[in-house]
Amino acid sequence: MTLLELMRRVTGAEPRMFGTSIVGFGEYHYQYASGTEGDAPAAAFAPRKAASVVYLNDGITAHEELLGRLGPHRTGVGCLYLKDLDAVDLEVLEEIVRRSYATLTSDTYGRRAAEG
Repeated sequence: MTLLELMRRVTGAEPRMFGTSIVGFGEYHYQYASGTEGDAPAAAFAPRKAASVVYLNDGITAHEELLGRLGPHRTGVGCLYLKDLDAVDLEVLEEIVRRSYATLTSDTYGRRAAEG
């Protein structure tokens, strides 16, 4: 299975490009207490030479328990780096993407971001 197939199945959305290298699915609106606002993909990945990047815009800490069962990976603030998709548990990855997508597309997520 590819990241494209996994995210399409989880989100029910068709992929579209955000910039030149990010493949996104769905969209959410964010607005911070500072007044900064915009739209971003609710689920996304970018194929990179060193590792594929899965964007988790609800934050890595929201998925700590599942990350322990995922298999080999590295993390950033909102990024999950996967060198070898065949080496990770795809059911766990699917659940991480599903939870992140559900959080970002819920009505309450934008309000929480606006409140800081």
